[in-house]
Amino acid sequence: MKLNLLPIVCCLILISCQNQAQNKKETSATTTKSEVMAQGDIYSFKVKDIEGKEFDFESLRGKKVMIVNTASKCGLTPQYKELQSLYEQYKDSDFVIIGFPANDFMEQEPGSEKEIAAFCERNYGVTFPMMSKVSVKGKEMEPVYQYLTQKSQNGVKDSEVEWNFQKYLINKNGQLEKVISPRVSPTDDEILEWIQS
Repeated sequence: MKLNLLPIVCCLILISCQNQAQNKKETSATTTKSEVMAQGDIYSFKVKDIEGKEFDFESLRGKKVMIVNTASKCGLTPQYKELQSLYEQYKDSDFVIIGFPANDFMEQEPGSEKEIAAFCERNYGVTFPMMSKVSVKGKEMEPVYQYLTQKSQNGVKDSEVEWNFQKYLINKNGQLEKVISPRVSPTDDEILEWIQS
């Protein structure tokens, strides 16, 4: 009696291939997750503040952070007042606002760093940290904003900076948690609840 081993061999090969594919898929998922964990916080960034000094995001460890792109000649510029009020209210509760002046939208931030700083202090009494003027979109996009807008870096979501005063909320682990539209007030209930939670 002859045994036909071909179906058995084919079945064993198929099972082996399926196991290899499953192992490869699990390894790939693990790698992706670990890469996100490695890249998923803001603490490795260093930028220049509005006075040209180095600002190390490591100094924000353990704090909730709002990062906002600002402009002096925008219809939303009065949000500076609300941002300052929010900062004063919660700065002693491990919360900080980081402002990034940007001239990306209809050239509404044309001034130099010195002019921007004077404008913010004179008109709104801004005391939260302000950085040097950057680009928040396009080829010249500041690396911090690459992190904020690219899921491949932040591990959460892709986004675009729609306009001046878009808000990115970073949790106490340095990871992106929420993206808030430019027109939403800095003192909106959603933001207040996030800070207080």
